[in-house]
Amino acid sequence: MDIAQTSSSPPSPPAIPAASPLPSRAVGLLLNAAHTLDHLVLLVFASSVAAITSDFGLQRWEDLMPYTAGAFLMFGLGSIPSGRLGDLWGRRKAMLLFFFGTAASCLLVAATQTPWQMALALTVLGSFASIYHPVGIPMLLRDAARPGAVIGWNNMAGNLGIAFAALLTGFTVSLWSWRAGFLIPGLVCLALGLLFMRLAPEETLAPAKANHPRRHQSTASDTTRALIVITLAASTGSVLYNFTTNGNTELFRERLNQVISDPAHLGLLLSAVYVIAAVSQVVVGRLTDKVALRPLYLGMVCAQVVFFLLATQASGWWFGLAALGFMAAIFGAIPFTDAIMVRYVDDRQRSRMTGLRIGIAFMVSSVVVAGLGPVVKAMGFTFALFAMAAVAALTLVAIWQLPSDPPPRSP
Repeated sequence: MDIAQTSSSPPSPPAIPAASPLPSRAVGLLLNAAHTLDHLVLLVFASSVAAITSDFGLQRWEDLMPYTAGAFLMFGLGSIPSGRLGDLWGRRKAMLLFFFGTAASCLLVAATQTPWQMALALTVLGSFASIYHPVGIPMLLRDAARPGAVIGWNNMAGNLGIAFAALLTGFTVSLWSWRAGFLIPGLVCLALGLLFMRLAPEETLAPAKANHPRRHQSTASDTTRALIVITLAASTGSVLYNFTTNGNTELFRERLNQVISDPAHLGLLLSAVYVIAAVSQVVVGRLTDKVALRPLYLGMVCAQVVFFLLATQASGWWFGLAALGFMAAIFGAIPFTDAIMVRYVDDRQRSRMTGLRIGIAFMVSSVVVAGLGPVVKAMGFTFALFAMAAVAALTLVAIWQLPSDPPPRSP
């Protein structure tokens, strides 16, 4: 009887393998910590540029800023091959390359003695740092039940790196030297890489070869339109992000010179602003799971315009409040690009599409980083803040073209 029933039953369909097991809580924490380090290592230079300028024998910090352009150029340009690595080679392998390559690059930067050595070492650092966004975020988001909440917490972790960069360099410059600001995160990155190698499960298939069902239904034209919109919006958003995070140390020093002068205290204040502003990303991330993206995104960018305009006329503690406003609005806009990517792009090509979007955005913003010092030197920070308000206004035009949210795919 049992044999007859067994022989007459239809054969089971072959299992479709996934790209890799779902990230465990420990691996998820390591991926978030990697995001913190990714932003921290790129901003140690901007936070300690005055000390590096003095050590290298230059007269003005503005003269040294163009030497960091290669880091941000490669942070963007390197995202394109990094995305291909993640989809076609494997995200676990690519993340190990991120951890160990970034650690070695930090130690290399700490050993530099001249501006051109610094420029070369920072360019190498930007190349390895470019791996995280197109690889780590898709790895974290695969099959997330509430992707908006995951994006929000991950983005907050990334922007805590900005806060820690200001805090770390403020104290290392006061207590030791600017070189310790690169040595410490380099050693931390090495330790996290060893943990990740031990805890992250091996991938059975690279994501591009795996079968992964889409959460949302959308037409090919809507997907293309959404990719164009988020690339444009990410480019303008990247200009705002890189102008503020690279220029805030000197901007705050100028606008708060009557109330704060000690580098450690200034770093502590900047850290507090970044931490408070980063909370907006958790709030916005949760909201993207519940409400339509376009009106929410438009409201956040309108807030950027308003607070930038207020900051042009403020000084002292009033400037501090305006700066908190525009940083919260800039940070709060970051989760939208990943939320749109999750809704419109299949996981099998998400690393490549993320890499392409980040590559274009950061190549645009690298021009801003290179020009930050010369523009401020020639025109002043008030002109630069007006320019950032205009850039935020351009973002509104791009977001208005975003297609309606696609309906969720039925089970």
